[in-house]
Amino acid sequence: MTLKTTEERKNRFTGQSIELTIKEAIIHDRIFMNELKATLEDKELGYGASKLWDKVRKDINYFRKNNAEAYMVLLD
Repeated sequence: MTLKTTEERKNRFTGQSIELTIKEAIIHDRIFMNELKATLEDKELGYGASKLWDKVRKDINYFRKNNAEAYMVLLD
């Protein structure tokens, strides 16, 4: 049995895809989970009020610093 070391992720708007490490895939997925939660919180608290936006920005910055290609394909 071989362990999977990469995961494919696609840009939700363009459909362009890229392979990410397992760690990167987790961070990528967390961006969108926190974005959804923050958007829902903002409906109650007011635009931009959710503290989860800080987590979204932190994870996006991870890609800017550590995998610029994935950032350009998936998040830019």
